[in-house]
Amino acid sequence: MATIALGSFFLMITVGIIGLNNHLIIDGYVVLFGLIILLLLFIYFFQGFFWLWNALIVWRRENHTLANMLTLIIGVITLGLPVLNGMLTKHPLGPIGVFSYSVIVLSILYLLFCIVSFMLAAFLFTFKKPRPNKRFIIVLGAGLLHGDQVSPLLASRINKGIEFYHQVKAATGHAPLLICSGGQGNDETIPEGQAMRTYAIDHGVAANHVVAEVQSKTTLQNMLFSKRIIEQHKLPLNDGIYVSNDYHIFRAGIYAHQAGLPIQGLGARTSRFFIPNATIREYVALLMNHKRFHMMMVGLILLASLGVALLVGFIR
Repeated sequence: MATIALGSFFLMITVGIIGLNNHLIIDGYVVLFGLIILLLLFIYFFQGFFWLWNALIVWRRENHTLANMLTLIIGVITLGLPVLNGMLTKHPLGPIGVFSYSVIVLSILYLLFCIVSFMLAAFLFTFKKPRPNKRFIIVLGAGLLHGDQVSPLLASRINKGIEFYHQVKAATGHAPLLICSGGQGNDETIPEGQAMRTYAIDHGVAANHVVAEVQSKTTLQNMLFSKRIIEQHKLPLNDGIYVSNDYHIFRAGIYAHQAGLPIQGLGARTSRFFIPNATIREYVALLMNHKRFHMMMVGLILLASLGVALLVGFIR
């Protein structure tokens, strides 16, 4: 909605300036608009090379999985599209060519709109920090190293939860309940929640202040099963926070509210080289959560492209 409002505001300004019928103001606005377009083009190609550079770093430091190659794919597509566009515009396109070209362009514009909306929403979502007066803290799990060891990524989440735990104790004099949430993966010898609880106790949390939730396999299950523990301890469902890495806070917040936990998130820092790839993965995950809506938009794009192809054929 914020993206739509921003676009509408820009359109309103454009119509207002044209309505002034002042050539000096209109010429100045055209120059400003041209500079904005040049800046956007620079940003477009810069981020294309940035994706490739980030893909190289991830390739060197992480596993060579498809999920870790997202920035490589995006970089190749970003820099390849202008080349493809130049090749297509040099030759007259038939109805099928116009239809295919329209599908590609409209799909890219739609994806860009979704990405901008996602980035804006994620930024606004993490803007407000929770106050240190909560009754419970949910730390969301991540994969274990070698099947039973807390990874650096997971350790950053637990450390953030422990830090907030001590802040609450200092501010209120009461210890919040620390819930370490994570089940056992196929490549893990113990549940993540159990390893997380041991880590928290080893780093200064009293054993009677930390519990392990060991059934969950997804973020939504993290929230649902942690909610049961909160209810068992007779704590208010809205008097806590959840902790994850900063790139995951927005999507985790959606699941928290779906589970009936109206709570804020607290983000742990992530290695900078991993943020772009992780952000894209979060974006793709959100797209998959709204398959029906996006399939409907794909249908509209196909109809619009068909209309453009028919119109071009009629004009010719």
